Amino acid sequence: METVFSYIAIAIILTIIVLVVLKINRKDFNIEANKLITFLGGKDNIVNAECNMSRFKVILKDITIVDKDGIQKLGAKGIVEIDNQLKIIFGKDARVLKKYIDQIV
Repeated sequence: METVFSYIAIAIILTIIVLVVLKINRKDFNIEANKLITFLGGKDNIVNAECNMSRFKVILKDITIVDKDGIQKLGAKGIVEIDNQLKIIFGKDARVLKKYIDQIV
């Protein structure tokens, strides 16, 4: 009977550890979206933002003030610059970031 309680205690401790690790690794997309807006030159610099699958496309007033290194550090897998727009590959996070950016801008 004592070993059953030991196994239950171990299972509970492991569950708590897994939940803590998952919470630590979960991104706070509101913070990420605010950082992305800052790296894009602020919300006044954003003309339009769209999301297509894993790509986040944004049209900007002034592309010269964009911090591409900062965007890369947020997890962008690639950035393509065409005239006054950026196509940023964020993978599965692109749609969630777009949702949060729409709420801010």
